[in-house]
Amino acid sequence: MVLNGIKAVFFDLDNTLIDTSEASKKAMEEVVKLLGHKSKFSEEEVHVICNNFQANLLHEDLDPTKLTIDDLRVLHFEKAMQEIRAGDHNCLAKECYALWKTKRLQLMTLSENTKNILGELRKLTRLVLLTNGNRQVQREKIEACGAKPFFDAVVVGGEHAEEKPAPSIFLHCCDLVEAKPEDCVMVGDNLDTDIQGGLNAGLKATIWLNKNTHAHRNPRPTPHHIIQSVDQLPDVLKNLQ
Repeated sequence: MVLNGIKAVFFDLDNTLIDTSEASKKAMEEVVKLLGHKSKFSEEEVHVICNNFQANLLHEDLDPTKLTIDDLRVLHFEKAMQEIRAGDHNCLAKECYALWKTKRLQLMTLSENTKNILGELRKLTRLVLLTNGNRQVQREKIEACGAKPFFDAVVVGGEHAEEKPAPSIFLHCCDLVEAKPEDCVMVGDNLDTDIQGGLNAGLKATIWLNKNTHAHRNPRPTPHHIIQSVDQLPDVLKNLQ
């Protein structure tokens, strides 16, 4: 395979290279079982607790001078339980969070096909892993799935002043691999961060991974290319002009 003028490819992590959503779902199923066996909460209350925990993950406001990310997420579980029934739920909350975190990380893996594609691409161009999120959380995921050896650089948004879709973090990636934005490609599943960010930074192309073929028939922002799996990526890159 020959790549036309592509000096670097940037990859998102969550739900692009690893199935974070599925890992989170299966890990939460284990928490539901735990709460069903170890608590006096009803089945309906257990699901409310777990749903509230997941909702809180989407709106986290961490002050690292006061709490670690692990402490904050234990609090998510604890508060969700207290909303159902007052009392001291700290020990149970810690157990739920530890189970969820451990199981989720165990399930975060790179498929063999993905490994092969990354390995072949790295023979032809520079690869950068560019992921948003809390430093500790994202670094743990990267370690768990064994992604680091496949990349020339790893950039975690939580370690920088700005995250995707800010142009600055894309330009930082360009600097790390000594490439111009117009010679780089972004691959990711999120239109608002991966695709919009690649467009903001003036990259050569943005490639949107959309596994749900029935959604976003006319996506905005508009990516240059759409794929349904990482397996389709080599052909798209090969044909980029």
